[in-house]
Amino acid sequence: MTETTVKLINGYEVVIGFETHTQLAANSKIFSRASTAFGAEPNTQACAVDLALPGTLPVMNKKAVECAIKLGLALGSTIAPVSIFARKNYFYPDLPKGYQISQFEIPVVQGGEVSFFVGDQKKTVRLVRAHLEEDAGKSVHDEFIGQSGIDLNRAGTPLLEIVTEPDMSSTAEAVAYAKELHKIVTWIGICDGNMQEGSFRCDANVSVRKPGQPLGTRREIKNLNSFKNMQIAIDYEIRWQIEEIEDGRAIQQATVLFNPDTGETRAMRTKEDAADYRYFPDPDLPPLVVADSWVQAVKAEMPELPRQRADRFVADYGLPEYDATTLTQSQAMADYFEAAAKASGQPKLASNWVMGEVSKRVNESNISFSQVHVEANALGAIISRIKSGALNAKGGKDIFDSLWEGKLSFENGKFYADSTVEFSGTATLSGTPQTIDEVIEFLGLTQMNDAGALEAIIDEVIAANPANVEQYKAGKDKAFNALVGQVMKASKGKANPGQVNELLKAKLA
Repeated sequence: MTETTVKLINGYEVVIGFETHTQLAANSKIFSRASTAFGAEPNTQACAVDLALPGTLPVMNKKAVECAIKLGLALGSTIAPVSIFARKNYFYPDLPKGYQISQFEIPVVQGGEVSFFVGDQKKTVRLVRAHLEEDAGKSVHDEFIGQSGIDLNRAGTPLLEIVTEPDMSSTAEAVAYAKELHKIVTWIGICDGNMQEGSFRCDANVSVRKPGQPLGTRREIKNLNSFKNMQIAIDYEIRWQIEEIEDGRAIQQATVLFNPDTGETRAMRTKEDAADYRYFPDPDLPPLVVADSWVQAVKAEMPELPRQRADRFVADYGLPEYDATTLTQSQAMADYFEAAAKASGQPKLASNWVMGEVSKRVNESNISFSQVHVEANALGAIISRIKSGALNAKGGKDIFDSLWEGKLSFENGKFYADSTVEFSGTATLSGTPQTIDEVIEFLGLTQMNDAGALEAIIDEVIAANPANVEQYKAGKDKAFNALVGQVMKASKGKANPGQVNELLKAKLA
């Protein structure tokens, strides 16, 4: 695999960097014991510490630090043995203290990288840092009554801000990076990744330049909360900046918001630099000390990472790179595939099923792979019978559908049927445990492999479809497929498709 190359848009290079605010999987806030639960009534989860009322002092949340260590280990970063908290000063209605506690000069996570594929090309984005900080509150605007309110429930929520170098040169790379980072933080369990609830918020710094010129002036698109909006917003911003430059106007550094209704970005405020925030060390918080023994203890509990697992799927199961990468989109998906592969002894068939029929059902049902209705071992039993020839793919899907719809259930290696359910108009299966072979036999799904019986059906189909026969002999492949379809119909879907193809071709030769 090769690194992606820079592509020009109307003669301009695009330069993109990301700042991602990842809400950490902690039940309490970063410096207090107030809850971080989503959806509470406004201003019911902001305590005196979050508001910096007189006499209160912040206390560091250990779970938040462990999340930062996990991310550093996952991305090959340096975990700083000592890091410093600072006050970032600015005035905004939803910032109750008048400052935000963050990290500036010495963050807890330094360096690292994220690698991913854009098509078949590998891309690596370097990280500058990841620093711990608290979230601000939320301004709520009601245009109907013309008033705004402040909800401080989010104030003090633990965040890890992950900052990249400006290494991305296209919208495709930017979206692929965001998806890969999202996969990593959810995989290692430091964030739930819920973009709609604000748990994973991306800010994209976008600029354009002519090849060989210095970096252009950047504009920061704030709080992109879906991959679709991310793509639309960055594409619009690139076009807008190029048009501005081509019309002779200079780009002004600014923070901009994306309007999903119009598909446009608009300037919110002039972009501040570090000096504008008047950073200084927080006098209420001592330096954060992370001992190597703590790092090693966290490392010992880390799961196998997505890229490592994908590489193992290629090495151990002989899967193509595409399959391995697709199957490691989530830990639950990877676990499901591996269980099905082991149960069936057919990893490639298991991969096809998981990426195909199972993923289709998951998407249609709007659920995750941890909620799949069909146990991986049950799918493995179906796949093993398809491979042995006892069942064809259509019959396998029939059984899979029955499991998904609750007509069949699977427990301790046996299938069970609800006594009130009928299958294709037949009598119902008994409520006693059934093996996969008993289910296949009872439902009349046993694949027809008898050459003599198949030849008799094929002869009848050939005799009844002379036009298709002539068309096939004239070189029209669709006519052959039509004949195969007629044979499958005559056999009520039980014929072995591969055997049908071989016998039919022989008879038409």
